[in-house]
Amino acid sequence: MAERLAGLRRRAELALAERVGAVRVLWRRSMQLRVVLSTVAMSTVVVLVLGLVLQTQIADRLLEGKEQAALVQADISRGNLERDLARVDPDRDGTQATLDEALDGLTSSGSGSDRDAGAFEAVLVAGTEAIGTPGATGGGGSGTDPSSGPSSVVPPQLRAPVLKGFLATKYVTVSQGGRPDVPAYVVGQPVRTAGRNLQLYLIFPLSAEQRTLALIQSTLALAGLALLGLLAGISSIVTRQVVRPVRQAADVAERFADGHLDERMPVYGDDEVARLAESYNEMAASIQQQIHQLEEFGALQRRFTSDVSHELRTPLTTVRMAAEVLHAQAEDMDRIAQRSAQLLVDELDRFESLLGDLLEISRLDAGVAELAVERVDVRDVVRRAGETVRHLVDETATPLLLDLTEPAEAEVDPRRVERILRNLLANAIDHGESRPVEVRVAADDHAVAVVVRDHGIGLKPGEAGLVFNRFWRADPSRQRRSGGTGLGLAISLEDARLQGGWLQAWGESDHGAVFRLTLPRTAGDLLRTSPLPLIPVSAAPAEAEPGIHEAAGTTGTALPPPETGEFAVVVPEEFPEPSSGASSGSSSGPETERSGARPPGLPEDPR
Repeated sequence: MAERLAGLRRRAELALAERVGAVRVLWRRSMQLRVVLSTVAMSTVVVLVLGLVLQTQIADRLLEGKEQAALVQADISRGNLERDLARVDPDRDGTQATLDEALDGLTSSGSGSDRDAGAFEAVLVAGTEAIGTPGATGGGGSGTDPSSGPSSVVPPQLRAPVLKGFLATKYVTVSQGGRPDVPAYVVGQPVRTAGRNLQLYLIFPLSAEQRTLALIQSTLALAGLALLGLLAGISSIVTRQVVRPVRQAADVAERFADGHLDERMPVYGDDEVARLAESYNEMAASIQQQIHQLEEFGALQRRFTSDVSHELRTPLTTVRMAAEVLHAQAEDMDRIAQRSAQLLVDELDRFESLLGDLLEISRLDAGVAELAVERVDVRDVVRRAGETVRHLVDETATPLLLDLTEPAEAEVDPRRVERILRNLLANAIDHGESRPVEVRVAADDHAVAVVVRDHGIGLKPGEAGLVFNRFWRADPSRQRRSGGTGLGLAISLEDARLQGGWLQAWGESDHGAVFRLTLPRTAGDLLRTSPLPLIPVSAAPAEAEPGIHEAAGTTGTALPPPETGEFAVVVPEEFPEPSSGASSGSSSGPETERSGARPPGLPEDPR
């Protein structure tokens, strides 16, 4: 039973939390709701204050009028009693009957239409003691102090000043005939007779005034509610007139940002909203024109690059043929001629590589690059890429350590993946200072990753976000063994994106650099995490023999740190690529690791 109650309570709390969350979201997203509720809240405060002030003022005026009328009626009643009791001695026998007769005459004479004070009850007391003491009687009793009327409702505090001959008033609460207690106004004053003075008390019930105040309160409440409803409706209509154009502008701006460059805001009238719409339309037209110009310039640039690359191939072929003839006859020449022929062949190779890269980058920019997807084992692609850079490994005496212990089958374009890895390995060997270069392959259910790490000069803070720029070099004056064109990493990044993958970089001065390639195992899947972390957590491996070696998972390449809470975030292509450096430790490319910030609305790594 207790578990069932606990479950019901949890469900109720969850339902309440969902309702509160929905209200918060609606409050944040609807300016019209915020304006209407704020207007109603402020109007409620104003109506309450005004209602209290009006009620207080009306109540004061009613009581003031009641007091004045009561005093006038009391003066009239005192004059009538003094005239009727001028020869009566209160100390003689038969006084009680006389007082009753005089009091009846007083109430009957005051029942005409000239009574502004309203209905009242009279009390006539002949005694000298406070009402309610053992020496006093009431209602026609036979004690020493005779009285007439409901003397019990007269407060004792009012008797003392009247006994001294003063006029006194007081508000009291009286109960009549079993009805609920009602407030009353009591006026007491002395009445002269042939003997000693009598005490006259007039009790004026405030029932009519109480009903009047209740009617006023209900009227004010109804009027306040009607006013609040009217203000809410007016504010809703006015806000809607302002919010509707803003919503239309937001919708048009979103469609414009999505690529519908012909979207424009409708223009109605000549007010401020119409001027805003006109300004927006002018801005959109200007942006559209500039985008078209940029597209034309980009297309012209790509066409120029492609045409120049194609046109240069013909003279390049002719020059290569002549260079090969000279190189073949170099044995019969002197050393200077041999060296010149060798340099000519080397530079022609580099020139041909540059032309090939320019043609490839132009095809990627034009969006005409095609994928030849096959299901392959990425480890075989890594081995082939390693063999293509063997000459660099041998020239620099660099140990190339391959950790290929985990199976890593995926649907990829092997030619493009091999080109990416070839560029990464060549860069790692160029900047590795003959220290070991580590390559590790890993895979999970959704992705396969290849990490290439060197222990050379590394990257300075901020350079990890620049390595993929075209023709950018960390140190242009530094001698390169591979004769790079400056387009290798740019082409590699486009190859990775073309296959729905990531290519990211991390580096630190004098601690080497890490490049990570992550590809989906199934073509077309969306990447969310990578099987390997980008930031390395282990030290450099021990000295290794130069050459290409397959290591069994002991090279220390970027192993996941224990209990780091590492996560990865997918960033769409339209977001700028985050850069990384020694201080920040964030990565370049479409993913950000081990950082607290991430783009809104994107899921966290389930790891």
